[in-house]
Amino acid sequence: MQQTIIGWDIGGAHVKAALLNSDGLLQQVCLQPCPLWQGIEQLHLAVTQVTVALKVTQATHVITMTGELVDCFASREAGVQQIIAAMVQLLPAQALFIFAGKQGFLPVEQVTVTHVEAIASANWLATAYFVAQQLQYGLLIDIGSTTTDILLLNNKTVQAQGFTDYQRLVSGELIYTGIIRTAVMAVARQAMFNGQQQGLMAEYFATMADVYRVTRELQEAHDHSATADGAEKTLVASARRLSRMTGHDFRVEDMALWQQFALTLREQQLQLLTAGVTRQLSRGLLPPQSCFIGAGVGRFLVRTLAQQLGYAYRDFDELITTAPYPRSFNERESKSLTAADCAPAVAVALLFASALRWRLVF
Repeated sequence: MQQTIIGWDIGGAHVKAALLNSDGLLQQVCLQPCPLWQGIEQLHLAVTQVTVALKVTQATHVITMTGELVDCFASREAGVQQIIAAMVQLLPAQALFIFAGKQGFLPVEQVTVTHVEAIASANWLATAYFVAQQLQYGLLIDIGSTTTDILLLNNKTVQAQGFTDYQRLVSGELIYTGIIRTAVMAVARQAMFNGQQQGLMAEYFATMADVYRVTRELQEAHDHSATADGAEKTLVASARRLSRMTGHDFRVEDMALWQQFALTLREQQLQLLTAGVTRQLSRGLLPPQSCFIGAGVGRFLVRTLAQQLGYAYRDFDELITTAPYPRSFNERESKSLTAADCAPAVAVALLFASALRWRLVF
């Protein structure tokens, strides 16, 4: 009899989880806000909320993470150790495994300080390994709330040039731009506005979530982070925050002006992403008939990139076999929260299930 498996992706702003039933099919996905920079107790709260929602008392838990980077930890090593310690304390597990990238899955009791570099921020590699099992070639682009991963897949192999965050920032396979938490000032210092080019204020007045609320592309199920001013997440409030970037007084009757400004900022973020994609394509490892694979809550931009650059588009969701009646964390969100929104959690669970079948872990 196969096991029930829960894959966890512990981030600095969200905890994501994916439940596989005993048939190895995706049954449920969860996305829970977790401002981990405020302290490890935030992880305790988020994981508790997710485990209550999953309603599973016996499962094997498989963990990947990026949350070790937040500034409440003195170092990445301390972050990895404290996150693992918290998960051991929190999970009613039959067994608990840690994803250590190229080193595979480690029983938690075997994890030592020598494994920290392989464990830290390896969630992108879980997604890439899974997609590479499904497709011969492709460019995997995972656009999340804060970051973007761009990964070449060739002959069912992940062609990563970097593995640590530092290496990946150097290689351009990691770009710190996302559709929710990224500050507008990190995307654009100048923009066309009101018919002319102008400088923008280098202040934390607005985030890219404001842009995508105004363009109506940001789904409510993905919109968990606080706004720059702590105010509501309405269309008008988002446009007002964007107006502060320009110094131009806000009036509701000028909404068309702010919608055009949002589209301009969207285009500037797309230019950043296009430069990153072009850099990877220039390596010459992707055949012309290949596709772009979109994952993450910002994958609607991957579809745009594919269209602009002349590639076919595949959604991460198309690669997943789900149970007959999959559930989301919140049934109200069931039509909008999918596997692709929680891709690393889903991938790490499916990779572990595959390893079990091949008796690569015990």
